Amino acid sequence: MRPLTTRIALLLLGTGLTLSDAAAQTTVLRVVPSADLRVLDPVAVTVNLTRIHGVQIYESLFAWDEKFRPQPMMIESYDKAADGLAYTFTLRQGLTFHDGSPVTTKDVIASLNRWMKRDAMGRSMAAAGGVFEARDDRTLTLKLKEPFGFVEFSLGSGVGQLPIVMREKEAMTDPVTPVTEAIGSGPWKFNKAEWAPGAKTVYDKFANYRPRTEPTSGLAGAKLVKVDRMEWIVLPDNTTAANALGRGEVDFMEQPAPDTLPILKQMKDVTIRSAVLLESQAWIRPNHLYPPFNNVKARQALAVSLSQDDYMMAFVGDRERFKECYAFFTCGGPFDTAAGSETYRKPDIARAKQLLAESGYKGEKVYLLASNEAALSRSMFPVTVEQMKAVGFNVEVMNYDWGATIARWIKKDKPGEGGWNLFVAGSPGAVLFHPIGNFYVDLSCAGTNGAGWPCDEEGEKLRQRLIKATDDAERKQALDAFHRRLWEQQPLILAGQYQVFSAWRNTVDGVLQAPTLAYWNISKK
Repeated sequence: MRPLTTRIALLLLGTGLTLSDAAAQTTVLRVVPSADLRVLDPVAVTVNLTRIHGVQIYESLFAWDEKFRPQPMMIESYDKAADGLAYTFTLRQGLTFHDGSPVTTKDVIASLNRWMKRDAMGRSMAAAGGVFEARDDRTLTLKLKEPFGFVEFSLGSGVGQLPIVMREKEAMTDPVTPVTEAIGSGPWKFNKAEWAPGAKTVYDKFANYRPRTEPTSGLAGAKLVKVDRMEWIVLPDNTTAANALGRGEVDFMEQPAPDTLPILKQMKDVTIRSAVLLESQAWIRPNHLYPPFNNVKARQALAVSLSQDDYMMAFVGDRERFKECYAFFTCGGPFDTAAGSETYRKPDIARAKQLLAESGYKGEKVYLLASNEAALSRSMFPVTVEQMKAVGFNVEVMNYDWGATIARWIKKDKPGEGGWNLFVAGSPGAVLFHPIGNFYVDLSCAGTNGAGWPCDEEGEKLRQRLIKATDDAERKQALDAFHRRLWEQQPLILAGQYQVFSAWRNTVDGVLQAPTLAYWNISKK
């Protein structure tokens, strides 16, 4: 393979520019993303890279700041009725999409209606009777049948399916069908003409973006793009990416694999630091629609057979950088509890075999979805296979590139015929820390919750009780009751909590800490 500088130079052929000419005319931030961007729609899927893409190019009515507090973004002002059943929002003047068309309440309402059909927070808002209506092109109302205490929080979410505003014509797309036009009104403009899946994704500074005047904080406040262009360059081999960073061929690595951190630490011109606000968690997601994991005892057998320490040593390899965590809502977060986990903290193969037999499992093939392109998946799936075989599962690994993995993950097809039984991956702590935003523990039975589609009516009642709790004592009691139910039902098999770092050249300045990685406020010397 040619050196990265050579490949970049070849891209300039036909333009009449040299590398030095191009650099003089355009300031480019070159980023190595954690994976390849294949899906552009942050409402249709919950893939972290698609979410990062979404917060760059789209705007929302509110956004979370660095303390996870919702702050106004697209709105100029809003009013809330004393009984909490009505809101009135007024959009800022002069908001425009990247194609030059104005942002109107028609776009906002169509976008939020689509979001409410997909996202856990949005569905909770809809369950409270939430209906949006337009008064004019800049003013809209939200009317509720019962109070919902998370209106601003939900409309500013930086996790799950994002409550972003698309053009009306894209927002009318069926919510489970990914939109293929990425036209927003945010500070970065997606350059579809130069998008080369598997190789490169390009963003241009949106010249007509009107930032807010408040200080930048997390995903809120002033989003100031200080470079002209951003390129996400796909380098699946982390050692190659780390060396490219050291040579200055790229400027930023979103999430270096743990085994490359020692290499990066030796580079005097490189900074290593977290750019997100909470630690991440690794997990295994069972598909609840098909045998064997439609049976709770098969899920329990899987959970009781696995060792978080084995997973984290395989992926991270340094006990200073991970912890065993038995909280579905992120250890160290405001909803941290381990209630119900007591019998799952040490692997018990004999008990796992008994539970698996009681589930009625007869040795049918179990399809494990994984990807060598994602460092965590690459490290975790061999551990999963080894531990599952010890219990008696008949495992077959479906190992694809990351784009194909995600495309398969969201399908409800029969395992082995387009579908899957298990998926191994991880999520940022910001996705998991709050019971209303953690879509993996949405146990509603409509089949519109996150891929894996758990269904537990009793558990969903407990989740709604927790969401609606109004004082600390009631909230703690509801939290522990729901958490015990989660350990009984195992909608998600927890595999450990770990620190996440990014790395960048010392020529890069202004990297924020935010709920989701943000590429504004960054300058390059």
